[in-house]
Amino acid sequence: MSRVNYQHLLYFWQVAKEGSITRACEKLHLAQPTISGQLSVFEQSIGDKLFYKSGRKLILTDTGRVVFQYADEIFALGRELSNTLKGRPTGQALRLTVGVSDALPKLVVYRLIEPALRLPEPVQVLCYEDKTERLLSEITLQGMDLVLADTPITPVSGAKAFNHLLGECGVSVFGTRSLANIYKPDFPRSLTGAPFLLPTGNTALRRSLDQWFDSEGISPRIQAEIEDSALVKTFGSGGAGLFVAPSTVETEIESQYAVEAIGRIDSVKERFYAITMRRKLEHPAVTAILENARNNMFLNQSE
Repeated sequence: MSRVNYQHLLYFWQVAKEGSITRACEKLHLAQPTISGQLSVFEQSIGDKLFYKSGRKLILTDTGRVVFQYADEIFALGRELSNTLKGRPTGQALRLTVGVSDALPKLVVYRLIEPALRLPEPVQVLCYEDKTERLLSEITLQGMDLVLADTPITPVSGAKAFNHLLGECGVSVFGTRSLANIYKPDFPRSLTGAPFLLPTGNTALRRSLDQWFDSEGISPRIQAEIEDSALVKTFGSGGAGLFVAPSTVETEIESQYAVEAIGRIDSVKERFYAITMRRKLEHPAVTAILENARNNMFLNQSE
């Protein structure tokens, strides 16, 4: 692709925002064959598919997501330029693009990002959730300000990025009140034979839990292995089994999911990392996230 056709980019951006060609046509006041044809030409110039169909909706492919991120910034700058030339204040919010590993608990993610929303200047946060490896491949394209993950980036990954340890904490075991009444006494010995909802084996937490079970001679009954951390808690709140989550958000989990903490496993640590393209942090929102995590959220958690 030698040169970007910005008219085609606009059509693509509008379709991606609306999720369908029909709605994009309504916004642009153009006929459907025009948008469909120009979109096809744009895909040919890119050399890859930008959408795939899911029912009646168009979903961005991996390439489409990268193109959309750039298009979003390009047209945001265009609006800012237009406002500046017209002599109006831009009111442009500071953009923070965050990649979130799907292995991270959602409550922890919110607690990590929340300080950026309290900055004096307005901040617009864009969150993308995916596998850590896929997010890191996108950060190398400089499409993200940081990636939040439960494991550090390694030289093997090939990405020239930097790890910033935000902190670590132990985990707590949770269950509904009826399960807590059964398994809270004699914790953790009571966990042998207990129904457990565990993360899948490709996560750092699952590997740590398996090692802890082995070292303690505990054999839980694995009721389900669930990759999504929010889904684990949803199953757990319904009484399907016990589950673990970071102790730093213990109170929030008890309140939000109507469960009880039945015990803590301090020797099983969850670690949280911010991965950036630069060692020196210049983005004020990224700086706020790191400082809050280190000075408040995980203070004394690793002791």
